[in-house]
Amino acid sequence: MPFLTSIRSLDNFHAENSYPFDIPAFSQGIDLEFSSNVTFFVGENGSGKSTLLEAIAGNCGFHAAGGNRNHHYEHPKTESNLGSALRFAWFPRVTDGFFMRAESFFNFASYVDEIAAEDAGIYGAYGGKSLHGKSHGEAFLALFENKFNKGIYLLDEPEAALSPKRQLAFLVLMHELEKKGAAQFIIATHSPIILSYPGAVIYSFDQERITQVAYEETEHYQITRDFLMDPNLYHQFLFPDSSEE
Repeated sequence: MPFLTSIRSLDNFHAENSYPFDIPAFSQGIDLEFSSNVTFFVGENGSGKSTLLEAIAGNCGFHAAGGNRNHHYEHPKTESNLGSALRFAWFPRVTDGFFMRAESFFNFASYVDEIAAEDAGIYGAYGGKSLHGKSHGEAFLALFENKFNKGIYLLDEPEAALSPKRQLAFLVLMHELEKKGAAQFIIATHSPIILSYPGAVIYSFDQERITQVAYEETEHYQITRDFLMDPNLYHQFLFPDSSEE
């Protein structure tokens, strides 16, 4: 069973009309159940999925720019006040885990280098050397393979640095942790490969309320499938001038 079991809006949720409460997906409030150890948030950029993920991280006490409750480093303000308008139900409550933001991962890697300057043993939790000393994809996988153990893992677009092959490796890692009953994953992603994880629940943020959808109903799956079946058909639509030459 997942650790975080539900998120619901408080009565004063719509008292504010400013961001992020004016996001269309939040217009009818938020009422989510987490029935699986793996949950995906999907939707276009700006649809609210990363904002809700950040609110969950705040409730866990994780660093708003990425990390866990033990990481303390300066960063540009990112957090909204969404979390204060939500009720989180836990069974049991956990504060172990990690919040990974692809957009601020560079800052987190720099923070690790700063604390490793005083204690090089810190690198042991990240694959034995600086995350900056690896390719972007290698650094992501080093974090996943060495830092993920037991807890709740909140990942914002982990595919940003992962090739398709490494996305498959990431699925294997998720499965190994999930079958131990040790981890819950909540992931905002655009990747149809990652979204394919068996038994996962998928919530779409593209409507005027957050709605559960099947894998095959996601735009990510449908566009990727149709494009791979006939790329030329898409090219004719995208580049109509080329067909006239």
